[in-house]
Amino acid sequence: MPPDLADLFRRRDDDAPDLITIDGTDRFILDEAPHVHGDALRQPGEVAVVDDRNGVLTLGVITVHGASDVRVVQDSLVGVRALEANAGAFGRRGFHHPDSLERAFTDARLVLLRLSKSNDRLDEVARAVARYAAPDVVLLCGGVSKHMNLGQNDVLRRYFGEVTASRGRGKSRLLVAQDPLRASAVRADTSNPWPRSVHNDELGMTLVAHGGVFAGTSLDLGTRVLLQVMDDAVPTARTAVDLGCGNGVIAVSLARRRPSIKVVATDVSQIAVASTRATAEANGVADRVQAVRTDAGDELQDRSAQLVLCNPPFHADTTVTTDAAEAMFRNAATILQGGGELWCVWNSHLRYRPVLERVVGTTRQVVRTDKFTVTASRVS
Repeated sequence: MPPDLADLFRRRDDDAPDLITIDGTDRFILDEAPHVHGDALRQPGEVAVVDDRNGVLTLGVITVHGASDVRVVQDSLVGVRALEANAGAFGRRGFHHPDSLERAFTDARLVLLRLSKSNDRLDEVARAVARYAAPDVVLLCGGVSKHMNLGQNDVLRRYFGEVTASRGRGKSRLLVAQDPLRASAVRADTSNPWPRSVHNDELGMTLVAHGGVFAGTSLDLGTRVLLQVMDDAVPTARTAVDLGCGNGVIAVSLARRRPSIKVVATDVSQIAVASTRATAEANGVADRVQAVRTDAGDELQDRSAQLVLCNPPFHADTTVTTDAAEAMFRNAATILQGGGELWCVWNSHLRYRPVLERVVGTTRQVVRTDKFTVTASRVS
């Protein structure tokens, strides 16, 4: 008999707290999966899991429902690391990470997806499922009810003939999409493909973004303020780092303005890294912009740059948090050489300056607007 979900994610060798917390949405998805497409769970390679935060969905379908050769699409490197660590802790494998959405969904019959706040992310994933998956595929989406919206139903209806919503259970709700409209997905890929590409007249450059990337193909207001003063940021720098590169606008703008500089652009998001690479290519600086997937720059070499630029997030999906920003500040301090500077733009109400002083070094205000502050912090 397969283990209960609550037992599956509990450390067994001591009295410590659970190693993984399974929330109501993950449990709801796993409970319903056998009912919407039990046959797919029994066949190797027919299940795909999208944006599994801690590995609960992946390990759940393997251990509780007997799925094997599960295809996993995780945008966040944090999620990838959590799945790998938890799979090792529980001695469970039976999954792999395809390198494209086409490979992730080709002939898949059941796709489990944790909804994010981005309808563009849902559009890119749902379109790929409808285009590449098996004709009898079921896309089972779950989210926290208060963060869900009717626009998600509309997105799914672009690519599926049947979309139904479950009743709420606890704080969660499910959307079930069936009858993929492959022809509609193919037409959408032709007329409005992902990633999106838009020329920004203000910057005189093209921005490229996959679904779900911060700011998409637009210029974020905070980033605009940083770009306006960026020319004064360590003019002699030979190597710069863009922490949290998003669509690549900061990294690519710097490379275009300084023909001799090398820029390392980093993001925890796989789609952000892909977007930055595409933006660099579109603007002729791909030879000097290297985009890499790291968590707040944690894998970059110590003392490897003279300048770090950053527009840190203060949301993790729907949760307000400064944890990511503070991790970026700590890592910037190790990445910078002595005398190097971190130039950071932030919402003024967040009051990051004392943190920057403590973690990085002497900090001065470069500019302040009604909403944003740009500071320069020097490593001694």
